[in-house]
Amino acid sequence: MNSAPNVRHARPDDVPRIAELAAEHAAYEQAPPPAPDLAHRLEALLFDTLTPRLRCLVAELPDGEVVGYATCTPEISTWEGREYLHMDCLFLNSDSRGSGLGALLMDAVTAEARTLGLAEIQWQTPVWNEGAVRFYDRLGANSKAKLRYSLTVPN
Repeated sequence: MNSAPNVRHARPDDVPRIAELAAEHAAYEQAPPPAPDLAHRLEALLFDTLTPRLRCLVAELPDGEVVGYATCTPEISTWEGREYLHMDCLFLNSDSRGSGLGALLMDAVTAEARTLGLAEIQWQTPVWNEGAVRFYDRLGANSKAKLRYSLTVPN
């Protein structure tokens, strides 16, 4: 057993817990809950393909309890003419916020970008999430005001 919190790549046995945390994340952001089969979908994206695009890092306490996660995937910027790492989610359960695990997750996401040879990470957070905004500002990240749209593709 470790004596300090840890961040590592997700393993297949972490997927049910990641799905639980994703549901907590959705509730925190006042969004609809994830699909009921989210764990199965994540397992397929993370582990059932030869070259997974999705990467998932988990934050765990010294006792091994997974209390947070970050997911990211390489994307392309047309304006820059290069790839960047898009961080889709970074979430810690409420008891783990302010513990330093968020910084460890960001360090791990930065290491993923470096491993992939990518010079930039992009992400978004709701404007009302003042704690996250303060956290990202302390990291030295730059914010851009934009609206996020979603369009369901009809069958």
